Amino acid sequence: MRSPRVYHPGRLQVGRDATLDEASSHHLGRVLRMKVGDQVVLFDGTGGEYRGIIRGVERSGVRVRAEAFDPIERESTLEIGLVQAISAGERMEFTLQKAVELGVAWIQPIITRRSKVRLGAERAEKRGTHCQRVVNAACEQSGRNRVPAVRPLLEFTAWLAEPAAVSHRLVLQPNADRRLSESGPLHGSVELLAGCESGLDDEEVDLAQRYEFVPVRLGPRVLRTETAGIAALAVFQALWGDF
Repeated sequence: MRSPRVYHPGRLQVGRDATLDEASSHHLGRVLRMKVGDQVVLFDGTGGEYRGIIRGVERSGVRVRAEAFDPIERESTLEIGLVQAISAGERMEFTLQKAVELGVAWIQPIITRRSKVRLGAERAEKRGTHCQRVVNAACEQSGRNRVPAVRPLLEFTAWLAEPAAVSHRLVLQPNADRRLSESGPLHGSVELLAGCESGLDDEEVDLAQRYEFVPVRLGPRVLRTETAGIAALAVFQALWGDF
């Protein structure tokens, strides 16, 4: 049986015990009913993973000792950042989960003119915390040891004004002249912009182009907002990444 993988945001050290947070402790102790002596795999997001053994199942949490370190890396040689217009509920969670599985390096949620979801400051902060938890869990499932950051939610124009240092910038646009597969070869870092359910409007596409984004299309069919970004990530990895 495969040992469960657990993300522990505190720094791990071989030979030291770590008490897992409430959610991880509940999953191991209550859901999986693991006991003292059972093995788990731990990672703290800084690279590599640890073989761990449960030392206590206590009211304060499950206590695990890091027994040995494995420096294994599973990150793509192509650093891809996904700039994703937020969508409602499960659609956004699906995009986040699959983007992590496909090797995304970071996610920048944005609000565009046609976005149906509008959030105040407090709700945006809570949504960001929830999205990061979704990403953390996806790393546990997919075997990744470095956790992509979900950046704070920004309006489209505010995000464009942020400084960027990337090798390539692409925006998904169904009527673009160039196919995504014709935009390579890509190397180094890539920033991919994906719109909301109704897409980006013409002014937003024009503005993105002024910031060096190249419009590309994904074939002759229009993909949904929760599908487009992850389909493009799969293409990146197949043509220029580690697939």
